[in-house]
Amino acid sequence: MKLLKFAVIGAVIALTGCAASGPKFSAMQASTPAVNADQGRVYFYRKDSMFGAALQPAVVMDGAEVGKSQPGGYFYVDAASGSHEASTSTEATNKVSFVLEKGEVKYVRTAPSIGLLVGRVVPELVNADEANKELNDLSYTGKAK
Repeated sequence: MKLLKFAVIGAVIALTGCAASGPKFSAMQASTPAVNADQGRVYFYRKDSMFGAALQPAVVMDGAEVGKSQPGGYFYVDAASGSHEASTSTEATNKVSFVLEKGEVKYVRTAPSIGLLVGRVVPELVNADEANKELNDLSYTGKAK
């Protein structure tokens, strides 16, 4: 029984280090630069959860890595208007496609799910109201702008 107790404590400590750290969305929102008139913005985020915390795959947009899916983290990418595809890969590749208009903001939530051998992280489009509620307490994990 003691061994199980130590294993659980060890797992909690190990997974705590997996959460994103950085300034919170609510604190950064005012200083985030406006979207260029000829581009749109895509926010990628992942709610903080112990489930699947060790899975932190790269987020790929239009074939280029743009960040990582980290529990409790978010980042954004400014891109030209038009069709785009975002994906994550573990044992399988999961994709979401969308059209981005000039000046538009899209939100892509990545969430862990159960896979055959390894868990998966699945990207999905989320409406602005839902995303803004979920983003508030998340930490910025992108590069300094």
